[in-house]
Amino acid sequence: QVQLVESGGGLVQAGGSLRLSCAVSGRTARSYAMGWFRQAPGKEREFVAAISWTGARTDYGDSVKGRFTFSRANDRNTVYLVMNSLKAEDTAVYYCAANTIHLGPLYYPDEYEYWGQGTQVTVSS
Repeated sequence: QVQLVESGGGLVQAGGSLRLSCAVSGRTARSYAMGWFRQAPGKEREFVAAISWTGARTDYGDSVKGRFTFSRANDRNTVYLVMNSLKAEDTAVYYCAANTIHLGPLYYPDEYEYWGQGTQVTVSS
């Protein structure tokens, strides 16, 4: 079993920044393909960013490209999402996800096996 715990969410003004973390623990120390998704009230879960198991490849949803950066520290079993130039429309619950089989990046929620509990990000305009 793999456990994911997100942290770093909160309230920030438009134009500000936040860094989300997702700590990975579980059955092995191997690296996994990881992703970030978000879900706003009344909306479907949206792809935000994905990273391959080595960290060599990343990809982003169109709405966050150029503002968000996804990175990983495999020695700490942690991934990070740095969010800059935040907008009110970035307000959502942010979830990290892991896939233990594929190298990644992966783009769809159904491709991920494990999910964190989510962390709320609220951007005030």
